[in-house]
Amino acid sequence: MSSRVIVVERNPPELNEVVVDATNHVVGRLASIVAKWALEGRRVVIVNAEKAVITGDFNMVLNWYKTRISEWLTHYNPEKAGPKIPRKPDRILRRVIRGMLPRKEPRGRQAYKRIRVFMGVPPQYMSVDKVVIKGALLSVRPGAKYVTLEELWSHIEPKQYEAWRKAKEAWETRMAKLKKAESKGGNA
Repeated sequence: MSSRVIVVERNPPELNEVVVDATNHVVGRLASIVAKWALEGRRVVIVNAEKAVITGDFNMVLNWYKTRISEWLTHYNPEKAGPKIPRKPDRILRRVIRGMLPRKEPRGRQAYKRIRVFMGVPPQYMSVDKVVIKGALLSVRPGAKYVTLEELWSHIEPKQYEAWRKAKEAWETRMAKLKKAESKGGNA
């Protein structure tokens, strides 16, 4: 069974658990809508977090993020005991959503617990219908400047990014072999 793509403006489909595909969604717009849905009591699962985008010039976004990370590494704070700045795309997106929730109130903490963010698509969500939020999509036009969370991560932590990319490629080849073997077994 193949999954469908459901396009919505801002209001979620009538489901208790909404699976959102973050591909080409602007991070801030996506986060505000997802935070609202979580406050309404829905479980929200976001897949393909690494394909979400931040608008702006690549160098400006990268320098801003690197500055934010390096601010806490000082002579007086060599262990970086200050705020933990996320570097992986799923953690970055989850932190942005957290910023849009009233996390010091019980309802905000409960809403934050209802949100799951994944890089790629986990096996349990492969055949589930994905929601695309039309109001949060990047409007691609000539000269538009943006950077994906995956590109940002590849410049912040290159070693971890390469390890993840190799593991993802190995997983995809393994899944392709399994599908091929399954189709051969079904035809015989």
